[in-house]
Amino acid sequence: MAITLVNPDGLPEIDVYRQVSVSTGSRLVFVAGQVAWDADGAVVGEGDLAAQVERCYLNVATALAGVGASFADVAKLNVHVVDWTPDKMPLLLEGIGRAAAKLGVTPAPPATLLGVAALDVPEHLVEVEATAVLD
Repeated sequence: MAITLVNPDGLPEIDVYRQVSVSTGSRLVFVAGQVAWDADGAVVGEGDLAAQVERCYLNVATALAGVGASFADVAKLNVHVVDWTPDKMPLLLEGIGRAAAKLGVTPAPPATLLGVAALDVPEHLVEVEATAVLD
């Protein structure tokens, strides 16, 4: 595997991700921000943050699979949430958990969570982008 996830001493341990990823691979994969669209471009989970987070992670997994990668190859995630407030964290974690259960993995690479004013269309509540490394 090209990615090793680490929580260095001196930094807090976060349940849902690791603080650092170390890459030994040579091919970078940049997955565009994925929103809660199905394969036909219809919005999934309108008004439901957990459902949209789940769909975003599933779409990231689909994009990765399309180039022979998986969440095991992800070095970094960026998660953009519309009108973020800390009380939305349980819904975010619920969506990640549901996606992880469907994928049979625990996506735990370093991640950055950003609150944003809006995304591409008003129905989208979250967008997830990924950087992966392959051997």
